[in-house]
Amino acid sequence: MASRSLSSRNLSHLFRTSRVSFCTSLSHSPPAFFSTHIVGDTPILVRDFIRSALYDPNHGYFSQRSGSVGVLEKSVKFNQLEAERPFSSSVLGVIGGTVSVVFREQPLCAYIAKGRKAYMQYLDTIYKKNDISWFTPVELFKPWYAHGIAESILRTANLSIPLKIYEIGGGSGTCAKGIMDYIMLNAPTRVYSNMTYISVEISSSLAKKQLETVGEVHTHLSKFRVECRDAADQSGWGDADQQPCWVIMLEVLDNLPHDLIYSENQVSPWMEVWVEKQHERSELSESYKPLQDPLIRRCLEIIDLDKDNTTRGGWATSTTRNIMAKVFPKPRRCWLPTGCLKLLEVLHGALPKMSLITSDFSYLPDVKIPGERAPLVSTKKDGSSADYNSYLNAKGDADIFFPTDFWLLERIDHYSSGWMKLQKDKSSKAGKKRRTITLDTSSFMEEFGQPSRTRTKDGYNPLLDDFKNTKIYLSVPTHNTK
Repeated sequence: MASRSLSSRNLSHLFRTSRVSFCTSLSHSPPAFFSTHIVGDTPILVRDFIRSALYDPNHGYFSQRSGSVGVLEKSVKFNQLEAERPFSSSVLGVIGGTVSVVFREQPLCAYIAKGRKAYMQYLDTIYKKNDISWFTPVELFKPWYAHGIAESILRTANLSIPLKIYEIGGGSGTCAKGIMDYIMLNAPTRVYSNMTYISVEISSSLAKKQLETVGEVHTHLSKFRVECRDAADQSGWGDADQQPCWVIMLEVLDNLPHDLIYSENQVSPWMEVWVEKQHERSELSESYKPLQDPLIRRCLEIIDLDKDNTTRGGWATSTTRNIMAKVFPKPRRCWLPTGCLKLLEVLHGALPKMSLITSDFSYLPDVKIPGERAPLVSTKKDGSSADYNSYLNAKGDADIFFPTDFWLLERIDHYSSGWMKLQKDKSSKAGKKRRTITLDTSSFMEEFGQPSRTRTKDGYNPLLDDFKNTKIYLSVPTHNTK
């Protein structure tokens, strides 16, 4: 990734965090690990390649690198942050996901307030100490980020029945502990006494860490448990639970497997992309097949890509597209959130009365991998991150994360709950099964959080000011369906 200098005017728009670090450029990708273990003699769909690269228990990125989820020894005292020295161009940088902005051409001391400089110095220090780790917002802003989530639940939940919370992909357990701390201190005693908090975690090492974190408060342990399994596997949920509950997913959607579809030009049909090993070589390549996979076809149905490509704009647009395809043929690639679709289908089936809170990236700048909703693929070593130019280079040594299309997330949510399917029957008068809203992280935290706790002496607030590309989606069941 090329480095560049920025003025204060556009600096804040390129601050993107969910993981924060300092980065170097990769013009030539180094050899990736585990290449012969992910793809065998039989081709696999792109989503299966990504799932193996991230979650395989023997060689997956998260399975092998439990240290990739950073844990701070203590909470940051934002109100006490002060810059100790001017930033030089060699150390200042901010990452969104795993992308960094590195400033080299000129110092930015004159442009950046002391509070921001102090915060950047703090990030520089912790990343140099933590080698391969990424730090999520719930960790950087503990306990205040988790407290905001807890407050939104307490304001919305029916507290006359026992509170049950599921967290998918709970990382180090910081969110769970923060929420349980807040409920213990701020909710009626009976709410805390009768609550249940269940973490569904695919990584056994992280599941163990969560128990240690939550166990720092002894009374939490009787209300908390970890189920080490894949939340997208229906068999792990058993029979449907008809009781109201909450499901929390923080920075989960970005790491869910996606599929890739390809078209030779603007009018050619979409095809599935498969990953295969080249004969007698260890390199991987793509192959293309007609659309057959049921999950891909359902995702396309929700997006309605085929309809958009054939009917929107009428005959004139279709004719123009045909001409352009012949004169200027342009291949098309589109990434589909099939992992999100599968997970929400499973969750709605297992927990039909769930309320959902999920946060993630709304966009990722500087993505070089082609295609709509394309991912960033980054690895981290010795405190520095580097981006790969192809997802095929990620074979157990790199994080793969995607932006979330929140408009599409809402459609998938409604589809998985059954409401969008009902609308095909024009005679049905059933109302929406979900009430949904998408908020900027800053708007959510201003409403439910305690912004004063993450504000520096000069008024700079990284939780509100720097999360320009993250959003929080809330979805609750309604009772106006027949």
